[in-house]
Amino acid sequence: MDYTSLFKGAEGKKSRVGIIGATRGYGYTLLAQIPKVELMELRLISSRHTDECMEVLTGLGYKEENIVVCTDKDQVKNAPKDAVLIVTDYRLVPECDITALVECTGNTAVSSEVSVEALKKGINVYMVSKETDSVCGTMLNQIAAENNAVYSLVNGDQPRNLLDLYSWGKVLGLEIVAAGKASEYDFVWDPDTNEFTYMEGTEKPHENIPGMKEFWHYKDRETLDERRKLVEKYMAVISADLCEMNLVSNVTGLVPSAPRLNYPVAKISELADIFIPEEDGGILKKTGVVDVFCNLRSPDEASFAGGEFIIIKCENETVWELLISKGHVVSRNGKYACIYLPYHYMGLETPISILLGDLVGIGTHPECRQVSVMAGVAQEDLPKGTVLKVHGHHHSIDGLVPELWEKKDAEEVAPFYLLNGTTLLKDVKKGQPITKDVVDLTGSRPNELYEQGLKL
Repeated sequence: MDYTSLFKGAEGKKSRVGIIGATRGYGYTLLAQIPKVELMELRLISSRHTDECMEVLTGLGYKEENIVVCTDKDQVKNAPKDAVLIVTDYRLVPECDITALVECTGNTAVSSEVSVEALKKGINVYMVSKETDSVCGTMLNQIAAENNAVYSLVNGDQPRNLLDLYSWGKVLGLEIVAAGKASEYDFVWDPDTNEFTYMEGTEKPHENIPGMKEFWHYKDRETLDERRKLVEKYMAVISADLCEMNLVSNVTGLVPSAPRLNYPVAKISELADIFIPEEDGGILKKTGVVDVFCNLRSPDEASFAGGEFIIIKCENETVWELLISKGHVVSRNGKYACIYLPYHYMGLETPISILLGDLVGIGTHPECRQVSVMAGVAQEDLPKGTVLKVHGHHHSIDGLVPELWEKKDAEEVAPFYLLNGTTLLKDVKKGQPITKDVVDLTGSRPNELYEQGLKL
């Protein structure tokens, strides 16, 4: 796509951006990029921590005299049009003269409330908080369509990047049997020293694993079983991974490959032999699925970088013989190929999504439905009175393992990210999902939106 041509019709328009949750993590990467984008300007950030906001903004080159702190509607209304606002109450954000709201809090209650209000005012919403979209995405897309606004996931995060790749494949008429991503952190093994490193965190756990040598080259499903045994202590079902595949599932109609997905330990070159049907030597019990793998590589190999892939059928032998010679990833039986994007650049990419929405109107998916539901399953017996809390880098809940269920199997399940801050009203046995009758969701706006979405 030629983006420069695509935006030529903007005719002097600019996106005026407001960000909630902007001073750290994903939000900060976007905040740092906005000044470099000609068609975009920062209008506001929302946070109760005004000193921190001021420090971040001035550190990025904004002049302190051009930054205005607003605590009520009158201050917002009277603020200079060329100032950057720090808004202390997120509920004031839809009152500001922005065209784009970027939501980065990860708080389903906050993000669903402010998103609905913004969309009803015709303000486009760009959702970074995947937790909210997993629960409310169906209705937020509908509300956007009803109000001639855009609701959109964002490039720079895996779900939107994968949706773009998927849509590219569908337009080209490719038959897609699976779509997915790499889990966030690589498994790196050095064939010369046997040193294994898990790339998460600053410490990056490592140990010597000489046994990997025998299974370094992929033969069949047994190779995957043996690799998993060698690195079992580093394996996990990661809430953020399942949540991201939940978002993709709801837009595309692809279903989970398994409740906890498959997480094979695999190299990029092997993907077309792995994410294919069992009868063809792969791991899939059904096709039309989403899945995740753990990227295995040597230290001198490029990372998949938490990137995205689709597996397609090779339908013309002559075409694919030519493409194999070009070095593309094709299965050994010649029936499947892997097409992939080895990146997700967080906020550095996100301006593209905002400009596509604000200037071209691309983003809203009114066809979005709750195809799959992310459940929380008890890892141990949980007594009545247990408080459930989302926390940590992987957005997990202690005592629960996430699973991704097809909607037809999840009628009574309480979605994972509705559970934050709730208290169990009953004992829950190990292996049981948290259902709607064991937590009180009364008064929850995200739950109201979820239930409305189920009826579409």
